[in-house]
Amino acid sequence: MDRDLRQTPVYRDVETFFKELLEPAFGTIADLSGPRVSPDGTMVACTGSRLDALEGPAGGHARICVAPADGSGLRQLTDGPNDDAGPQWSPDGSTLTFLSDRAAAGRFQLYALETGVLGEARLLTAVDGVVEHHQWSPDGSTILMVVAGTSAEQADALGSGTLGGEDPGAAPAPPWLPEVESSDDADERRALWLVDAGSGEARSIGRQDLNIWEASWCGNDLIVAVAGAGTDEGAWYDAPLVAIDPSTGADRVLTSSDVQLGWAQGSPDGREVAVIEAVCSDRYVVAGQLLLVDPASGARRQVETAGVDVSWSEWRGPGRLFAIGLRGLDTVALEVDTASGEVRETWVWAEGCGDFSPFASPIGTGDAFAAVVGGATRPTTLTRVEAGADQPLATIAHAGNERMWSAIATRERVTWTAPDGLEIEGFITLPATGTAPYPTIAYVHGGPIGATTDHPMGAWSGALLDRGYAMFQPNPRGSSGRGREFAARVIGDMGGGDARDILSGLDHLVEHGLADPDRIGVMGGSYGGFMAAWLPTVDGRFQAAVSASPVTDWYSERFDSTLGSWAADYVGGEPLDVPEAYVRQSPVLAKDLTTPTLLTAGLHDRATPVGQATEFYRALRGRGVPAEVVRYPQEGHGVRNFPALIDFVARTVDWFERFMPPGR
Repeated sequence: MDRDLRQTPVYRDVETFFKELLEPAFGTIADLSGPRVSPDGTMVACTGSRLDALEGPAGGHARICVAPADGSGLRQLTDGPNDDAGPQWSPDGSTLTFLSDRAAAGRFQLYALETGVLGEARLLTAVDGVVEHHQWSPDGSTILMVVAGTSAEQADALGSGTLGGEDPGAAPAPPWLPEVESSDDADERRALWLVDAGSGEARSIGRQDLNIWEASWCGNDLIVAVAGAGTDEGAWYDAPLVAIDPSTGADRVLTSSDVQLGWAQGSPDGREVAVIEAVCSDRYVVAGQLLLVDPASGARRQVETAGVDVSWSEWRGPGRLFAIGLRGLDTVALEVDTASGEVRETWVWAEGCGDFSPFASPIGTGDAFAAVVGGATRPTTLTRVEAGADQPLATIAHAGNERMWSAIATRERVTWTAPDGLEIEGFITLPATGTAPYPTIAYVHGGPIGATTDHPMGAWSGALLDRGYAMFQPNPRGSSGRGREFAARVIGDMGGGDARDILSGLDHLVEHGLADPDRIGVMGGSYGGFMAAWLPTVDGRFQAAVSASPVTDWYSERFDSTLGSWAADYVGGEPLDVPEAYVRQSPVLAKDLTTPTLLTAGLHDRATPVGQATEFYRALRGRGVPAEVVRYPQEGHGVRNFPALIDFVARTVDWFERFMPPGR
């Protein structure tokens, strides 16, 4: 295929599809995330996304928005430039703080809006580095910030690469300057800062060799954090929960885990810490067991959540904890009385909620909360939920939604039995054109610890549905929502049981007359990219594969990736100890390479570096198998910017139509 597709029919068709999806919402808020409720419950702040052209970030630029709880509509508060995100209310509700890189792209700093006064946001404080997270103390006197150095690793779930962008005060660098990584680079560290809410004066606290991944107040006199010694992305996976004295910076370990800890939340009275313990493959994608930890002694106890993998918790008040998570394919909200241990289920929702995993913000002391929900055939909606009933506060609806829905005939849940008797779940989405049995593409989610839920369809899968392909989205073993044991089944067995889960799901669809056995394809990104390369090596049914940002060689992934230590854990040991495991689970070393495969990679990807796609391309080409590798010079982990995204989708559509056309 040519390097430049812009004048080809497939590119123009896909570009038209994007325009029909997105242009109706140009200049308006097109999506919402991260709702935060004001202390008096009357307003909900969100991060909204606004796209003005098919250029730049595919999700548009982030803007701070608010919606009154009376349902009177959504209002955009900020207008950049660049991005404004992550709103937080002061305890008295008089100030709304947020992060913005309006002064220099990529360098997020802390800004404030006075809620009762018309006017521009003011810079609250400026620090060296990138502010990633902030939170007000319960008494409103101090704001904590997690500040990353400009060379700190970006989580692969957010695109990999490094933070910070170009130094706005530096002269343009000559093009020959090398990229340098160093084990003693202080700019890779994440540090804890405290800001006086009145004066804006900021100070860094804590040991220089303690890397802060996330932090939360626990009362006014203690901070709890997930923190450890390493600064590379792989160091997050064994970081313990620590307590930090905000006056001295002294720290002590509260608890650690044989898996991962995330989303620590100190109670406002300082007596308890809620934290999630989970088997994880990506920072920010955390769903598992809810723990309560005593900040004085470190004693811990598990909260029984009736099969819900908790992905977020937040304190309503002393002894009252709100939690939300996944059970199977459903979103479930819980109320926890931490004194008695009573857990009450307040809401079950079949559609998606939140971004990576379910997220919501509690309202008041009852059981109400605010969430952003939406499904494959329902627009994104900011809703208030109370007593099990939802009240829409703001709906993002435009003609582009209807264009996507026009490509969908039905979207249904499907369950089947794996060869070892385990029940597996997923979704089958049938196209509006064509008749059964349909050409079917297995779209494998990343992670592997993650889950496909009933979210709005993305353009990658939407463009294929529009061309007449059915989309099969399984949640094989390793997925969230089925408990720790189910998630851990993939560790040491990548491409084993989870591959058989997917293959048996395709058998199920063929048996029921939905999937055409002669036109089966596979695609995915990240771990899904690994599976898109791997599945055709263990089963010959696949006519075509598209593997985006994949792992194809676990040995080189161990030493070339920022997630090398994670790779060793999931393969089952170090290469010198278990070399046969690295050979057995690497697609590039498989004997049966026969499926035409398109591979894509971003040159700035440090999670699954570009060599992973290139290696597999060379292996396929050496066997005489049709293959292409496409390297995007400005992308990281995944393709996330226009117009590269149009090119990426056009190449995917062309690949499947070339080797398994939808029309007979």
